[in-house]
Amino acid sequence: MEVFVEVATQRSFTGAGKRLGLTRAMVSKHIMQLEAKLDARLLHRSTREVSLTDAGQAYLVPCKATLAQAAEAARTVAHKGSTLVGPLRIQAPSSFGSVWLADALARFNLLHPQLRPLLHVDDALLDPIKHGFDLTIRVGGIPDSHAYAMRALAPCHGVLCASPAYLAHWGHPRTPEDLAQHQCLQFSHLTDGSTWRLSRDGEERNVRVNVGFTANNGQVLHQAALRGLGIVYNTTFLAWRDLLDGNLVPVLRDWSLPLNHLSALYPASHQLSPKVRALIDFLVAEYQPVAPWDKALQGVGYTQASVPAP
Repeated sequence: MEVFVEVATQRSFTGAGKRLGLTRAMVSKHIMQLEAKLDARLLHRSTREVSLTDAGQAYLVPCKATLAQAAEAARTVAHKGSTLVGPLRIQAPSSFGSVWLADALARFNLLHPQLRPLLHVDDALLDPIKHGFDLTIRVGGIPDSHAYAMRALAPCHGVLCASPAYLAHWGHPRTPEDLAQHQCLQFSHLTDGSTWRLSRDGEERNVRVNVGFTANNGQVLHQAALRGLGIVYNTTFLAWRDLLDGNLVPVLRDWSLPLNHLSALYPASHQLSPKVRALIDFLVAEYQPVAPWDKALQGVGYTQASVPAP
């Protein structure tokens, strides 16, 4: 498998042999034995280049995953599980990743200095297997697939809020239907961001809002709300400080927004490595039983319907 992956990467038997310290003939022998065992042709050979067959393309991805697992297992045994070492590839939403996760990850790295975290912040719902992430943090958006395993980190409460200047000019909405008369800020990754769902005492309203500003990043929308552009469908982990400082004011406080969860997502087919497990355990301890942003709001008696009071 290692020889096959190297040939597929180098597109050359000779190049793979140089990388692996094998003769071209030995590389060819390994590939023929593998093809015979699988009863499938993996490579097209020509005098100029080597290319993958359809079967080879399909076989390459699990081969890479298997080799990565084997390397991780070897590192674990070599260090007897006492030290967490090597790269740790994490993806997270921009707004959460650049603030809360960045801080937690830095402190986790101080505890395990031989780790090399690689944090990719992106609001796109990237496939962790395809993009090679060890761990993906999601706010909602959990795929309905047996290929992934998940561990909940914290509830993710929503809050509708706007700046005092905006509300002084436009007034406070009194009912969900009033949102149609306001400028609302839309997160473009939502499948139907122009319809907001609110509930109260078993009653549910789906309200079509008037979208005045759209962005694919929560921090951009948060900043737009601070500048008075409209009412934003925010998260408490992003809005908490400005809510406490009065820079943002909650609206429709007796109505609840749908509850999402902050979750850790990882490939179910991979044995959870010690470093990934350690990071998940660290984040669970950070955000449970009550996440620090919600605890700060509860500490001043914040009673937004979607954030339970203490």
